[in-house]
Amino acid sequence: MTGPLRVFILAGEPSGDNLGGALMAGLRAEGGQIDFQGIGGARMQAEGLESLFDMSELSVMGLAEILPKYRHLKRRIAETAEAVIAMQPDVLITIDSPDFSLRVAKLVKARSAIRTVHYVAPTVWAWRPKRAEKMARHIDQVLALFPFEPPYMERAGMRCDFVGHPVVSEPVASDAQAQAFRDSHGIGDAPMLLVLPGSRRSEVSRLGAPFGDAVARVVAQRPDIRVVVPAAAHVAVEVAALVRDWPGSPVVIDPTDGHSADDKRAAFRAADVALAASGTVSLELAAAQTPMVIAYDMNWLSRLIIGRMLLVDTVTLVNLVSDTRAVPEFIGAECAGPLIAKGLQAVLDAPDAQRAAMATTLERLGQGGDPPGLRAARAVLDGLGRG
Repeated sequence: MTGPLRVFILAGEPSGDNLGGALMAGLRAEGGQIDFQGIGGARMQAEGLESLFDMSELSVMGLAEILPKYRHLKRRIAETAEAVIAMQPDVLITIDSPDFSLRVAKLVKARSAIRTVHYVAPTVWAWRPKRAEKMARHIDQVLALFPFEPPYMERAGMRCDFVGHPVVSEPVASDAQAQAFRDSHGIGDAPMLLVLPGSRRSEVSRLGAPFGDAVARVVAQRPDIRVVVPAAAHVAVEVAALVRDWPGSPVVIDPTDGHSADDKRAAFRAADVALAASGTVSLELAAAQTPMVIAYDMNWLSRLIIGRMLLVDTVTLVNLVSDTRAVPEFIGAECAGPLIAKGLQAVLDAPDAQRAAMATTLERLGQGGDPPGLRAARAVLDGLGRG
């Protein structure tokens, strides 16, 4: 190996920041001296990255949600591409956030031969399958989280490596820690409902009403149930305001108010059932062995467009990876309090129905193997001929 490896790496939301931090650590472990530039959050900055601008500017989801911010995002796309060209890195690594990441990669490829790697394969198996072919014009390699994804990317002409999902290497609370959480919040042996309304402001505001209605209905049926609501740091204020009038004496786990990641993990493990927004949180719940109900809704325009293009009958990752439909989900028009409450009651009555699906999911995602960040780093280095 000659000289330090120069890497421009960017992420646009918290989940991507976690992937980026683990990948950066893996590259340092496997690749020696690395020079990093790019965009990231706290996890990537802890690995030595000085972010070009605040990553939260890019945390936008949904077609209709992106439109009002398009001009600003377009400026940031151009600014980021210029920074990549100026650095002339050995590799540009873009992480998820395709509306931003892939546009940056396209501009970079138009003006250079810089190798491009995209971490997190697009869900072409779920909707818009032609995205893989469009990606292949400016992406050389894809790092996939799910074992069924490489054939879709390779068919379009890109190298694709399944590197495992980070959930399999993240710590999980013990039964003792879960009980300590219950005791410290006066929950004791009461049934406990975990509510996770999303990590974006748009999600919290849109899901607040149906989630609150569902919680009220469950509490009315089970007055002894306790409600716990973990909040992402950047939406903690919104979440606290949302649950202020909820029944069940909600406990908000606010990372900006002294609560640690250990508290959140203990809450996941302690819960009898969870109501969560669609996303990777379903895998975190599976790792904690917590039965769940998934619900989600979008802006009406996004719902209409995406609904017509969807190729799968479930959006819940546990269902997809385990090839089951064990986790109830309420998406779009079905994201309504009465339906969600009925689903929660069913899971509370038969919580073991999801156990096998959750175990299968974790096994297929690489549980027991090398950490995904390390596997991803090895795949990047191998693609550069530095493996």
